[in-house]
Amino acid sequence: MYRKIVLDNGVRVVTERMPSAKSVTVGIWVNVGSRDEEKGEEGFSHFTEHMFFKGTRTRSAMQISREIDALGGEMNAFTGRETTTFYVKVLDQHLSQALALLSDLFHHAKFASKEIEKEKQVVLEEVRMVEDDPEDLVQDWHMEQAFNGHPLGRPILGQAAVIKGLGRARLLKFVDAHYHPAETVISVAGNFHIKEMVPLLSRCFGNFSKPQRPKLNRWSPAVRAGLYTRRKPLQQAHVCLGLKGLRLDHKDQYALYALNAAVGGSVSSRLFQEVREKRGLAYSIYSYASSYSDTGTLTVYAATRPREAARVIELVRREMKRFHRYGIDKKELQRVKDQIKGGLMLSVESTQSRMSKLAKDELYHGRHLSLEEMTTEIDRISGDQILRLVHELFDFESLSVTAIGPISQRSLHSALN
Repeated sequence: MYRKIVLDNGVRVVTERMPSAKSVTVGIWVNVGSRDEEKGEEGFSHFTEHMFFKGTRTRSAMQISREIDALGGEMNAFTGRETTTFYVKVLDQHLSQALALLSDLFHHAKFASKEIEKEKQVVLEEVRMVEDDPEDLVQDWHMEQAFNGHPLGRPILGQAAVIKGLGRARLLKFVDAHYHPAETVISVAGNFHIKEMVPLLSRCFGNFSKPQRPKLNRWSPAVRAGLYTRRKPLQQAHVCLGLKGLRLDHKDQYALYALNAAVGGSVSSRLFQEVREKRGLAYSIYSYASSYSDTGTLTVYAATRPREAARVIELVRREMKRFHRYGIDKKELQRVKDQIKGGLMLSVESTQSRMSKLAKDELYHGRHLSLEEMTTEIDRISGDQILRLVHELFDFESLSVTAIGPISQRSLHSALN
């Protein structure tokens, strides 16, 4: 059963009881991410997330780790382009201890200068790890090129030079400016009793206060067309092709899910079958839709032999043209509908997935979307709706292509004409 509560300080609490579960997952979602950083703050959101785990007034970083391990639970955090999330997952009988621990690090993190200096090295290693992973690297770089310097396109990990130079005062100023009760959602999913949960959450988060609500400085970017290559000594060429997508609350969002599933979202998709299974040109090829509060993208990723990169791009464009001409038939449409519904149903069996869904519903829609409502919307998707969406999104004049590997721009240019 779903329930929403707003604490006196403005913190929104969304809960869903799952009586058959043995666990509970609690998440703190703050409405700030990498797109909200000013120039010279690149990476502050992500670095801040790290520092919350590096000791509080009463617990050292080691004590925090030992306490969550002693509960047999999991506690972690992640930073996105629009949100920062802290969560804990434990057996239901350990809920009160887990909440006390989570609220302590969220409210009372010390941000000690010594710990900041140590964590800089950890985050810089994380940046280097992405540099050594061409699949992650090309997708980060693709966002930068496609959004043409817009904050939404920045790497979430930030810039090495900024990380090296950040100090405690600036980091605390960033937290003070963006972490506010009215921009915070507490999401709880699993086995719990609501009569016990409400006073517990009030005690843990009800005293969180700030005098002034932050103003989100967000504006919509446009997808920049073009071909961008970066030479790197690799065995493969890693390629991203991007087109504009939809914002998260768009009326055609479910149709976009279906379109993505048909394009490259599964092993039965057109691109997987055409490029990998039929021609053996790639081991990894897939598509994904990225949606945000005000915009979105649809991206195809592929890794292939450098001399085949142009051919893979041609095949992707050809499949998109086929969508333009023929749309999607009833059999394929029904298959992707069943795929989406199956994935949805399987995901919500997890308390962690259910916790994430609750928070995203609140942040982006301002209300709870029931499974019945979502499956009804999926069933309503029509071939005409997808064809209309194809004509809106598959505009080759706005196609953005980025590639990393032992390739030149000239070698790929012919594939785009």
